[in-house]
Amino acid sequence: MTVRLALDVADSVGESIVWDEARQRLNWVDIIGRRLHAFDPATGDHQVWRLAGRPTSIGLRADGGAIVGMERNICLWDFEGEPTPVCEVEPDAPANRLNEGVIGPDGCFWVGTMLNNIADDDSPRAAAEATGRIYRYAPDGRLNRLSDDAFAITNTFIWSGDRLITADTPANTLYSYQVGADGALSDRRTILQGFRRGLPDGSTMDAEGFVWTARVAGGSCLTRMAPDGRVDRVVELPCSWPTSCAFGGPDFSTLYVTSARFTMSTEHLAANPQEGALFALDVGVPGLPCHRFGA
Repeated sequence: MTVRLALDVADSVGESIVWDEARQRLNWVDIIGRRLHAFDPATGDHQVWRLAGRPTSIGLRADGGAIVGMERNICLWDFEGEPTPVCEVEPDAPANRLNEGVIGPDGCFWVGTMLNNIADDDSPRAAAEATGRIYRYAPDGRLNRLSDDAFAITNTFIWSGDRLITADTPANTLYSYQVGADGALSDRRTILQGFRRGLPDGSTMDAEGFVWTARVAGGSCLTRMAPDGRVDRVVELPCSWPTSCAFGGPDFSTLYVTSARFTMSTEHLAANPQEGALFALDVGVPGLPCHRFGA
């Protein structure tokens, strides 16, 4: 299987990639780099928006705009200027920040928090304590916490039938929850734990219902997992820290992968300049369109 270098962007922490089928382009964030990206693989057109704060995730809205997680606030954005805050998450937990954020099949923005692991000067900061929670922000402005379960780093939101698949990255564990009519999460089950290649980060689902997960922190690979947790395939990547993945292209046949270079030494980056790039590969199965906020 050939992995192609799609765009050499040198992201510090590329994350939260999503395919916009209306514009036929990819969107993703660079958290540490304070950048939002848009890339058309067919034309090579690449736009970059530089922000004052750190974007942690991005989703697409039904009206053509975007919804962006910005450290402590959920924001609306129309592909110009600074995102507009509409909801502060966890105002009573100032040491936390937002992390993963994905639009669910209910048209809501599902977002997780974590203890902030980034210092003011963008250097890494220890954040091992599990203080993160999962929330759902609805188009009518309501924000609800969905479970009392605590996470060290919230990652991965994938819906499989009436269940949510999510991850706690430092715990090296993927969980499955029953999703109630109001979004409340219950019946937590461990579906994959202790896989020996890196740690679970962002994920996407293919048309056969299997979940592709980027294995960050030295994993250098993607896993394809059945809904019951069985690892069906491992795909090697030319980057140490793959962070997120999404299917794109006119027929959703190409899998795109973001990566990170955060915490890597100057010597390592000199020998591996592709760290932090965007990669593309054909995995033999197509993906699915993303959900849109408010749809």
